[in-house]
Amino acid sequence: MTTTEVSPDVVADLAAEDLAPGRAVTLLQRVLMPRVADPRKVRALYLDEVRSEKVHVTSRSTGHLSAGDEVSFATYFNAFPAGYWRRWTSLTSITLQLRVSGTCRIDVYRTKGNGDVLHALGTTVEGTGRTVELDLDLTPFVEGGWYWFDVTADEDTIIEDAGWYADREPLRPGRLAVGICTFNRPVDCVAALQTVAADPVLGAELAAVVVADQGNLKVRDEASFPEVAGLLGDRLHLVEQGNLGGSGGFARAMHETLTRTDATHLVFLDDDVQLEADSLHRALTFARFTDEPTLVGGQMLTLQDRSVLHTMGESVDRRLMRYRPAPYAAVGHDFAHWSLRDARHLHRRVDVDYNAWWMCLIPREVAEEIGLPLPLFIKWDDAEYGLRAGAAGYRTVTLPGAAIWHLSWTDKDDSTDWQAYFHARNQLVIAALHSPLKRAEDIVKENIRADIRHLFRLEYSAVALHLKAYRDFLAGPDNLFPQLPGVLAEVRAERARYSDGQVITERSRIPLPRMGQDATEGMVHPPVAKRAIARAALQALRNNVRPVQDGEDRPQVELPARDAQWFVLAQLDSASVATADGRGVTVRRRDPATFWRLARESVRLNLEIARRFPRAKQQYRDSYADLTSAQNWEKVFTS
Repeated sequence: MTTTEVSPDVVADLAAEDLAPGRAVTLLQRVLMPRVADPRKVRALYLDEVRSEKVHVTSRSTGHLSAGDEVSFATYFNAFPAGYWRRWTSLTSITLQLRVSGTCRIDVYRTKGNGDVLHALGTTVEGTGRTVELDLDLTPFVEGGWYWFDVTADEDTIIEDAGWYADREPLRPGRLAVGICTFNRPVDCVAALQTVAADPVLGAELAAVVVADQGNLKVRDEASFPEVAGLLGDRLHLVEQGNLGGSGGFARAMHETLTRTDATHLVFLDDDVQLEADSLHRALTFARFTDEPTLVGGQMLTLQDRSVLHTMGESVDRRLMRYRPAPYAAVGHDFAHWSLRDARHLHRRVDVDYNAWWMCLIPREVAEEIGLPLPLFIKWDDAEYGLRAGAAGYRTVTLPGAAIWHLSWTDKDDSTDWQAYFHARNQLVIAALHSPLKRAEDIVKENIRADIRHLFRLEYSAVALHLKAYRDFLAGPDNLFPQLPGVLAEVRAERARYSDGQVITERSRIPLPRMGQDATEGMVHPPVAKRAIARAALQALRNNVRPVQDGEDRPQVELPARDAQWFVLAQLDSASVATADGRGVTVRRRDPATFWRLARESVRLNLEIARRFPRAKQQYRDSYADLTSAQNWEKVFTS
């Protein structure tokens, strides 16, 4: 115990005896230095350096400060998310431990859920290789808040091996299995394996790594695979199977973990992420200190712009069955521009419905009780699993400071490509399983509105895929497993029937427009007033009564993806439109006969869904156990 009272309401300079080591027992979170090659924007995730780079980094755990320099660890990866530990774990206090060589001032700050910053305690430290510990109270963090520390060097100072600790052992054992689902990304997959294998802290906790390889470009054929396989040894389980989508790959990883390892926790990882290994340790350790088994997820940083926090957590709108950012979750926050100290909206605790499977840790007992993922191929499988866990009484937490880098959705539009089918079908499946509403009027109204919007945008392939999704939902739950191996080929074939579903990437094949950019310059401003929107929609319907003016192959105009709005395309007979990732174009052509055929069928099928929804809910819920059983998944794996 310290002789100086540790209180959130008292600013205290600690006595020398209060700094003595011995209280730190379990490492919760390492304080990480940036990589030497990290650009300044990425350094902002680790160090808050005013005006210039003040810390000379010699390793991921060691930094040098010159006399007079100051650095703050009020950063995404190095501050401690006290609000989450206070609310969801058994801990009532933590310890900051670090080793110091030199003379420096250490000041610890805390924040409230509203972002107010308060000085907690501070002290001057001097010595060579001196380990100091500072005890910190978790009591005042019910609504959120962080701890961090600043270092001011009186003389040249070295900070080493800093970390946030608990003063006790965890409540639960911790043996981690890492499950990676991969499809034709052997380089990325092996890079993730190398990160996991090289980390000493994670290595001590690692029971297994399960790779479900579903592609034609095999992970085992990657040049650097033998080396990482040697490092992991018999902990590596490489399973090759046909492409069953993300749900099939992660189901296989879960099944292998439950049947072939002694792991207490399984963490799902996407194959296309960049990983900070301590994120896995943080998630596992957090789960080990929770009173009840808890699913723990990582937040998503933007791979294209690595200092940007893309999302803090996810929730599900139960009325419309749409996933969305969780209430009060920050979206698109750039730490290179606004530090944690300056960003009040990042301090409130954010509660979530599910963890996306770019990184999601699942306790073994949860998987054993609620089963494997649904056979959905892709889309909604992660959200459904979180909702299922919640219905069974298990909490889901998305933990700040535990994160991966993943491509953000701004670089693609999967609502209009082949994935549109899975969005539409699986949304209805999840509504049948989890909606509290007896009927689906709101969902089908939104479906019809969305389909008409797609038709105005000349995205006939997207609506055609929606229609297939509606039919397959109505066919019932017994078709989900039989569909799984061949559904992707069916979807791709249906999309390819329409010109807007055929992406042109070769420069020589991209058609020249008949008109210049000035032709659409006045069309791209959206109608705002309700009357203006209604007039634009009415005109769009009228345009689909009149025949197409000419049959020329060359499109009228060329549009960037951002300008391909319904109120623009509804006025045109044809256009070439850039894809969201900028890698190609699709040619969209107005076809009144197709417009009305798809529109009528959308209305008919959605009315049928509304009529049959109460019965469909019962059918899907009666089949829940079969859809999530290991035995039924085994039949797919071995077929």
